[in-house]
Amino acid sequence: MNPSRCRILAVGKVRRSWIKDGIELYRKRLPGLEIIEIRDSTPDKEAESIRSSLRPNEHLIALMEEGDAVGSIPFARRLDQLGNQRLAFVIGGADGLTNELKGRAHWQLSLSPMTFPHELARLMLIEQLFRAQAILQGSPYHRA
Repeated sequence: MNPSRCRILAVGKVRRSWIKDGIELYRKRLPGLEIIEIRDSTPDKEAESIRSSLRPNEHLIALMEEGDAVGSIPFARRLDQLGNQRLAFVIGGADGLTNELKGRAHWQLSLSPMTFPHELARLMLIEQLFRAQAILQGSPYHRA
């Protein structure tokens, strides 16, 4: 997994300092990973901003509670299978993603069947990206 080929498109700003600190910790460990913040608005306006932020060659990975729930090792393997593809992980706002964006997704992914605030979902995703990289590199970070 190459972090410089991954981007996170997330609706809303991170306001809690402890979440900001956690995100920054993992961003330092994943050089090249880009996070794009999309302004909170209506789902349709958020979807338009997300669509305009997507690059033509990116695979859209929609984070949603109805998506595939996978463990850390299968997540790492899936990222490995995607190889050098460019990936855009999309985290919606309070009302989630539009059906159009969900349908357009290359992969619909769930971090959990539970619902989390978008700030926490962002931290959890970036930690899982770091964990996936560690798994693929054989690092002791992930204790299986």
